[in-house]
This record gives sequence, C-alpha cells and structure tokens, in this order.
Amino acid sequence: MGYFQIETRSITIANVQSALKNKVKLSVKSKKQIEQNRTFLEKKMALASKPIYGINTGFGSLCDTVISNDQLSQLQRNLVISHACGLGDEVPADVVKTMLLLKIQNMVYGHSGVRLIVVERLIELYNNGILPVVYQQGSLGASGDLAPLAHLSLPLLGEGEVYLDGVKMRSIDALNKIGIEPIVLQAKEGLALLNGTQFMAAYGVQVLIKGEHLFRMANKATSVSLEGFDGLHGAFVAPLHKVRKQPFQEVVAAQVRDMIEGSEIIFRDKPQVQDPYSFRCSPQVHGASGQWIAFVKQVVENEISSVTDNPTVFEEEDLVVSGGNFHGQSMALALDSLAIALAELGSISERRTYKLISGQRGLPAFLVKNPGVNSGFMIPQYTAASIVSQNKQFCTPASIDSIDSSNGQEDHVSMGANAATKCYKVVENLEKILGIEFLNAFQAIEFRDQKSAPKIKAMQIEFRKLVPFVTDDVLMRDLIIKAIEFVKL
Repeated sequence: MGYFQIETRSITIANVQSALKNKVKLSVKSKKQIEQNRTFLEKKMALASKPIYGINTGFGSLCDTVISNDQLSQLQRNLVISHACGLGDEVPADVVKTMLLLKIQNMVYGHSGVRLIVVERLIELYNNGILPVVYQQGSLGASGDLAPLAHLSLPLLGEGEVYLDGVKMRSIDALNKIGIEPIVLQAKEGLALLNGTQFMAAYGVQVLIKGEHLFRMANKATSVSLEGFDGLHGAFVAPLHKVRKQPFQEVVAAQVRDMIEGSEIIFRDKPQVQDPYSFRCSPQVHGASGQWIAFVKQVVENEISSVTDNPTVFEEEDLVVSGGNFHGQSMALALDSLAIALAELGSISERRTYKLISGQRGLPAFLVKNPGVNSGFMIPQYTAASIVSQNKQFCTPASIDSIDSSNGQEDHVSMGANAATKCYKVVENLEKILGIEFLNAFQAIEFRDQKSAPKIKAMQIEFRKLVPFVTDDVLMRDLIIKAIEFVKL
C-alpha cells in the first residue's frame, strides 16, 4: 500500500478510488494553505469588534448569543457531542471511509480555518483503518450533514465508537491502541467538522462507482438474455443509433454488438421479425440511464472538489462569510435522479427475465425440462419483481420535501441525505435484479443447439464456476446469492 497525496485541487471519482486503496498524506502546499488560513482567522478574531457566527456565537437560531473567549473550546466540543444524534442502521464501511477522505479534502483548500492538527488527526484515523460508527438517519441535508458528520468527528475527541480491524470498540480504546491522544478543539473547528456535504457526497461517490459498473453489467446481461431468448440483432446495428443523436444509446448498442459478435444463436435465420421492447429498446432505455449517470457524476465531482464549510474563511479578501455552501440541494436533486436512472435498469432487466421463463421461442416453461413437477425459475422472477417494486418506492424524490428546523432559522432544507441513502439501496437492489437475470439467461442458453458468441461463452464459463445448470428443483436462494456475487464489482 502506497500513499495518495492530498492536493489543493479539484478531484475526480477516479482520484477517490485511487485514494481509497492507499494511505493518504498532505502535500507541502496544502499544509501551508491550512496553516495560513488558521493564522488569518486567529488574527481576524483578535481584531473583530463584532461577533463572528460559529466562532464566538451560538449556532442555528442561537446565532445572536455571544460566547466569551474562555468558553470557545467548550463551545466547539459541545457542538460535536450534542449533534451526534444519528439513528437507524450504520453507514456501510465503504461510505464511512469515503466520508473521512472527503472531509480531509474539503479542509485542505484552506477555507475552513482549522488548525493543521485537526486535519492530521483525521488522516491518522484514515491511515490506521479506524472507521467511526456513523448512522444513516439524522441529516436534513442543510447546515451540512450535521448528525452523521458529528459521529464521524467524535473519535477525534475520544468519544463515540469506531471499527478497528473489523472490531467495534470505544473510540478512546482505538486511539490508545495506535498511540494518539484526543484533541481539544479550538474556535471554529467543531463547526468546520460538522458543516459540509460529505455524507451525501460519499454516498454519491460509492453509488456512482457501483452504478457505472452495473451499467456495463446490464448491457452484458442484455446480450446474454438476447441469446437465451433467441433474439434478433437488427435493433443494435450502428446506423440505427447514429441517427438518434443520443450518445449513450450508441454506447449501449456498441457494447451489445461487441458481446454478441460471432453468435450462431443470434445471427442464424429466424421466423420472428421483431423482439419485445425489453430487448429491442434496451439501447434506448439503458442509454438514457447511462446519460444520467454521467450527468450526476459531473455534479458529484464538482461537490467533492468544493468547499462546503460555514462560515468560510477567505484570507486574500479579508473575509469570514456566513453563507450556505453546506446546503445539499444540488446533491439531493442529483441523487434522486440517479436513483430513478438506476431503478430503470432494474425494471427493464426484470422484464427480460419474465420473457425468458414464459415458454416462448423453444424454451421450456420456467426454464426446466420437466415443468410441473419442477417449478424451476418461476419464483426468482417473483423476487425480482418484488425488488423492482421496492425500487419504485425508493424513487419517490426526497428533494421535493423540506421541514422547518432550528426555530425557523433553517427554514428550507434539501433532504439530500435521505436521497443519498435511498439511492444506495436502489443500487444494492439493482445488483440483485441483474443477478437474477444472469441466472435465467445462462440457464436459457443451455437449451440452444447453436454456439454462443465467444465473449458470452467465456462469461458463461466463469458464471458456471459459481452457479450450476439446474435440472431439477433446488434451493434457489443459494444460486441467486452466488449470481449476485457474480454481478458485484
């Protein structure tokens, strides 16, 4: 394992993927930027004739309550521990690790006004594999992801719980194991840790990493199902998609053409002249989802390269500004849209599965040789249909909702955190739906006398290492679980 250097520049999801595989360190420039920014803030505080929000005032609707200098450290500690109100399921480890990384990145731009030691302690957590226990419920997606980021920050104070080497323990015990002391927060630092969109953004990053992979897997599943259903190749020819002027539609068609090249099953003469929409229109449907995945990726990459702290410190302009960069509306709308795009990949996948078990085009009913005695692949389709329906429910947009909070001071919130957690559930469900399609599609191909395309055959060989051909009824859940593992990144 090497080191990924954190720079004061924009980052991409590819950068994040690289960093997640390594330890991280600050560049010389980023260290200097953090230190200069803190020095400026301390001078600004010393010379200020008026209160500065979040530095020597209360928070939210308590913004007009002035705090004396001897209470500033206690103010910041109280902020973190009082805001750790998360409930519900724990945030998955991959998302928590991404949150830590994005919080570090947010601070290196030098507009948060924290001391260097705060960023270095976050890095020590990250590099030592200490993952704070964070909960999925509690953020309104404005004023930052306050509750989840409070839980992320508790270990810096020796509070809360963490995972170390997969074992859940008290934060203070984990700190003792690696030999570091809790820190005492100073002015502005608690607020800098809690304000930001790193909860939403981390979910967005992880959903996009999985979603881009599943987009490609959905195109491969279409190709396998096309063979299994004895489908036609005409709906995938390049001229048809070139005239539509939708570039991701062309991408899908090209990927399917590549997969089915050399298929005796598909390119033989056939009596049928047309396939159902779930096959024939897959480039149009998948392509639309691919386009939205690409759009949301741009939004998320902008977000993870942004300063979402408040108040924001600008040394060159001699400003400390209380604004709203923590508001998650961009992420809320993007993640709601992404959930819909990914759910559609699952919706059309289940329809192809339905066609494969329907007893059409020379296939036995429910894809077994003796239907009746055997139920075969009847109920996996039920399962896929149930999951597709659940995804539709998850696609009810969170971003259209808002609830007044903090005595009316925070009177419009994004609900982006709810959009994020729903979107993550959609992508997990998509893995299951595609797994079931592959399970059916490879079973269907076994009933064909002609040869598969070389790339589909190679994929089938890998699939059969996990999942056997089904002759008589077996415990299908076990096969579905293995098929899902085949789909996952």
